[in-house]
Amino acid sequence: MEKILTKQEIEALLAAVFEGKIEPDKELAKAEGMVLSYDLFSSEAKGNIPNLDIIYDSFIRYQRGTLSNRLGRIVEIKKMGAGAYKFDDFLHTLPSPVAMAIYKADPLKGAALVAFDSTLVFTIVDCILGGTGSSVVPTAGNRMFTSIELRLVQKIVMDILADLEKAWAPLYPTKMGFMRMEMNPRLVNIVPPEYQVVTMEMEIQIEEIVGKMVFAVPFMTIDPVREKLKSGSQVDMMAIDPQWSYRLSTELLEAPLDLSVEVGGATISLDELLNLAPGDTIMLDTPCHSDLEVKVGGVSKFMATPGLRHGNKAAQITTILGKGREQ
Repeated sequence: MEKILTKQEIEALLAAVFEGKIEPDKELAKAEGMVLSYDLFSSEAKGNIPNLDIIYDSFIRYQRGTLSNRLGRIVEIKKMGAGAYKFDDFLHTLPSPVAMAIYKADPLKGAALVAFDSTLVFTIVDCILGGTGSSVVPTAGNRMFTSIELRLVQKIVMDILADLEKAWAPLYPTKMGFMRMEMNPRLVNIVPPEYQVVTMEMEIQIEEIVGKMVFAVPFMTIDPVREKLKSGSQVDMMAIDPQWSYRLSTELLEAPLDLSVEVGGATISLDELLNLAPGDTIMLDTPCHSDLEVKVGGVSKFMATPGLRHGNKAAQITTILGKGREQ
């Protein structure tokens, strides 16, 4: 019930205003202040992680080849979408049964996980053991994975962590360390239930079979590198495949080149050229003791002194030229 001022209270209030003891503007400003609810764990409060998908793009490039080689099958990987959940809500989205690998990205704090659905797990196990990989999901639904099956999936997890290290390297060098495998979401507590995690779901197609893999990384783990993710220069770096650059530079070093040493030149008329005969002498414009021009692919790159080495004609580099002229 709203309080109503008495006559005496109204008179006292007016007197205080006239005497300057109360400033109406300030009092009204105080009255307009309101307490707003603010969820520290919501995605709006934390905000999205910019450019994080670029790291996963790089990871997919590595993992596609790694998984194909490991299973001996054609593998395609594509992103299905990112999301932000409270950790407890995320666990409720996981299928049953599910295989989860817990790992740590040093020096970033906290742990993260990657989850595999049953279709992907049984397909991986069948391919590793030499099966066809065509019809691998057991008819007995919801059976839990055996320790042998989890052990085989762990081999794939180790490959995944190695490729994650490569994907993170241009942005923030990390050491991905495997911790354990789990099947029961209740036993997974990488963060308290109300903390936020950032997820990325991927679809893994192994020939005709399609399974799902989900990454979940706590927000507090990624938070220290948010500014680097926002940086445009870092985004450009992530778009470059370091292995591709290394292979290209290696191949370039083995590329054959045409190299020529010009002893000199001369200018004659067409009439003189047509009248040349055996025994005629053409005088070159280069003194015999001067350096000669060395061309690589028709481009002048060096100056050299002519000579002999082991009975062969040779030239010793004396000067390195820049774009057409001496450096």
